[in-house]
Amino acid sequence: MNDVVKSLSPRLIPAADKPTDCPTREEAEAAVRTLIRWAGDNPQREGLQDTPKRVAKAFKEFYSGYQDDPKDVLNKIFAEVEGYDDIVLVRDIPFYSHCEHHMVPFYGMAHIAYYPTKGVVGLSKLARLVEVYARRLQTQETMTAQIASAIEQYLEPRGVAVMIEAEHMCMSMRGVQKAGAMTLTTQFTGAFNDAAEQVRFLTLVRHSKA
Repeated sequence: MNDVVKSLSPRLIPAADKPTDCPTREEAEAAVRTLIRWAGDNPQREGLQDTPKRVAKAFKEFYSGYQDDPKDVLNKIFAEVEGYDDIVLVRDIPFYSHCEHHMVPFYGMAHIAYYPTKGVVGLSKLARLVEVYARRLQTQETMTAQIASAIEQYLEPRGVAVMIEAEHMCMSMRGVQKAGAMTLTTQFTGAFNDAAEQVRFLTLVRHSKA
């Protein structure tokens, strides 16, 4: 299995802006019929007649992250943690997203760690944050940075570490067609800029895979 390792600089990337001229559902369905014809099939044949409706409905689910605000996901912090200020790590968070270049899926696991200062956020909120950004047209690099940026901004921790491992269908089922090749991206801020802290994070993430 080949790993493509990419490490991002700690730049902050804002959430995507919502379009001001969103098409109607009918326009979306018409666009799907056009694509079916362009692919070489007949959108009026029995098996495809309801496909435009299904695709439009599926798009609402696939890209529901555009309707979500990461601030709302991370808005409740539990301060009563008996002075706990060591690493909080949630690993092996599964996700499914879509590449913004070809609109085909990429999927894998996200691992998130942070050093709390004011308190901790509910563990399920970190998984929810991954969903907010995964359910948009994405690149893995941008998604990694966005998750780290949101935690940094709304939790104000001493440091954040994010690692994403994913297989991209735009590489597996088209183009070079190399199934099984994994892309790994990381983002470190604050305390995790220290090499020893990065080693600790990676060791904890890999411990379950040994």
